[in-house]
Amino acid sequence: VQLQASGGGLVQAGGSLRLSCAASGRTISSSAMGWFRQAPGKERGFVAAISWSGDSTVYANSMKGRFTVSRDNAKNTVYLQMNSLKPEDTAIYYCAADTSFHLVTTTPDYWGQGTLVTVSS
Repeated sequence: VQLQASGGGLVQAGGSLRLSCAASGRTISSSAMGWFRQAPGKERGFVAAISWSGDSTVYANSMKGRFTVSRDNAKNTVYLQMNSLKPEDTAIYYCAADTSFHLVTTTPDYWGQGTLVTVSS
């Protein structure tokens, strides 16, 4: 499966962005999907994940209440709605897929290319 993330850009602190991750090559309706991010000079870290059905979601602590992950299996797309953005949210955001909901939060099998989010103060 190929994953294409989009929707990044420059936003002021307090603003919002919605990232999209479109899958191609095969359906993701049976895959758990995740988002990760890598800030400058830091390791890539987990952001959020959603089960194949959308019934279960999990977030990194610093994103709880601000970020929302969702999916539209009919469109083969996963979204990350980011609100109340802070300068420390500046990073390259990556989407990922795995058949396991647990593994998609740690070591997913498939990665997309990243999309850059820059939050100005």
